[in-house]
Amino acid sequence: MNIIDDIRARQSELSRIRRDIHAYPELAFDEHRTGDVVARHLEALGIETHRGIGRTGVVGVIRAGSSTRAIGLRADMDALPITERNTFEHCSRHAGRMHACGHDGHTTMLLGAAEYLAKHRNFDGTVVLIFQPAEEGEGGAPAMLADGLLERFPFEMVFGMHNWPGLPVGSFGVFPGPVMASSDQWEIHLHGRGAHAAMPQQGLDPIVAGAALVQSLQSLITRTRDPLEPAVLSVTQFHAGEAYNAIPDRAYLMGTVRALSHNERDRLEHAIGVVTDGIAAAHGVRAEYTYRRGYPPTINDAAAAAVCAQAAAKVAGATGVLANLRPSMGAEDFAYFAQARPGCYVWIGNGPGEGGCTLHNPNYDFNDEALPIGASYWVRLVETALAPA
Repeated sequence: MNIIDDIRARQSELSRIRRDIHAYPELAFDEHRTGDVVARHLEALGIETHRGIGRTGVVGVIRAGSSTRAIGLRADMDALPITERNTFEHCSRHAGRMHACGHDGHTTMLLGAAEYLAKHRNFDGTVVLIFQPAEEGEGGAPAMLADGLLERFPFEMVFGMHNWPGLPVGSFGVFPGPVMASSDQWEIHLHGRGAHAAMPQQGLDPIVAGAALVQSLQSLITRTRDPLEPAVLSVTQFHAGEAYNAIPDRAYLMGTVRALSHNERDRLEHAIGVVTDGIAAAHGVRAEYTYRRGYPPTINDAAAAAVCAQAAAKVAGATGVLANLRPSMGAEDFAYFAQARPGCYVWIGNGPGEGGCTLHNPNYDFNDEALPIGASYWVRLVETALAPA
């Protein structure tokens, strides 16, 4: 490992900051204390600091040299509505909230890099430090974009990083193309005609129609999808009826769709509607179909990924950069930044995902050993992307 000496010397302080943020988790668009911790730290370093971008986001700007080139580095700040089961000293002080995805570590790593960059400025251009709120399903990235992030702090490339349980500490996952999936929701309301359960011929049963629909929807993945186009369609809710002896007049189904390409996402949105109409017509019931788009797929730009691979190799060595990993079907709103500018989203090893130390688990905790590694990576990325001509 080639951890920067000045950052290695600050490891205990980085751990203190990370554990303080962990102890006081805040949910989407409520990151007031966390944002204040970030802003005060940046201001103390003499970094140009802007608060309230995308409601509770914070942006820092560091300039060096004379180049007009600029890049963005993004870390997320929000926690999850999960009750923490850990009992260590820095566990959550807020019931029902915890940093179960490592955003406390992401924020701290970028702060560690900011401290080094502000002192040494071994680059030529501008670094935009993006401390983003509301990644966990609420869309903090589009909120920052809508608040003029690109117009106020223009950059030509953007980079993100997420800890990854199961990858060894000291390793990075870096590859071009799809890295995270889209995340959409669908709802189907089936309207039939209620009847006595002993006289089903007098009704139009939405439960039977719903059961047929559940089976048919799976064929969209198993029989109509290109096997080389990863996608997931899951039925997660099916509600109907109130009495054991009555056929209800309506049923409600809900689920999620994940895809790694825009085309497959479009295809599934259309296909669910076609199947729904067909099943409803076959059973004589009426269907209402709603599809809500969430985060788009996160697709790494090849040139940006190459820059990240170079920077990661400077920290972890060539063998510590893993380019043959499979994408995740989880979703990330970094995708919005990567749609607006060429970008790359990498994974940093968090160590074995054992004993519940997996993402969104109540026993999760960020591995502090990764803090100086991630901070060093950010610095090397800046020095690589904004190397003097």
